[in-house]
Amino acid sequence: MARLPRLTVTGYPHHVILRGNNRQDIFVDGRDRERMLALLQEHAEREGVDIHAYVLMSNHLHLLLTPQQDGALPRLMQSVGRAYVLYFNKRHGRTGTLWEGRYRSTLIETERYLLACMVYIDLNPVRAGMVADPADHAWSSHAHYLGRRVDRLVTPHPLYWALGNTPFAREAAYAELVRAGLKADQQAALTDSALKGWALGSPGFVAGLQRQTERRVQKGKPGRPFSKSRPGQG
Repeated sequence: MARLPRLTVTGYPHHVILRGNNRQDIFVDGRDRERMLALLQEHAEREGVDIHAYVLMSNHLHLLLTPQQDGALPRLMQSVGRAYVLYFNKRHGRTGTLWEGRYRSTLIETERYLLACMVYIDLNPVRAGMVADPADHAWSSHAHYLGRRVDRLVTPHPLYWALGNTPFAREAAYAELVRAGLKADQQAALTDSALKGWALGSPGFVAGLQRQTERRVQKGKPGRPFSKSRPGQG
């Protein structure tokens, strides 16, 4: 069975995961991570993609972003992926593939999941046992949202601005969201949707989204083929 194309719709936030092949490290040191961030910034600006949050782990990375132009997300990931492999292989004296196939991504409902996805991304190093506090992981957007540094890669989403009327209020409100963490079902939903490529949101959101794309946005029920005439059931 042919695999579905990735679900990408301009103007909506997307959660993206890019992994190393066979779970191998894609970052050896800080120089590698700095190169990845520079490539993301260069190509996001070129393609018209707002990056709201990110984390660089050892063998994978997460991004939360909104493409502002048709085709911008796949162009961004293709350009960054190719350029980084060329850099990484040359620097570390290796050849061949670096990535575990194509990147994984899903589209999420803004009001319900955008801030939760930011928290999910920030807490990734904690879940992996790399740090006890997300602020101790230097390679994420977390410090930007706490006001500890200015990260030029980051474009805050309007939902973040709505957390408070002053920078201090926004930073405090966001820090509290991260401190509170995620419920198990939220965490599972964010992971599962990104890996499988199904849209994440309420039934009404999914139904409205289905009317905007020919691509099936949600897993269908067994035995019932997808039909665009029944939005939300595909």
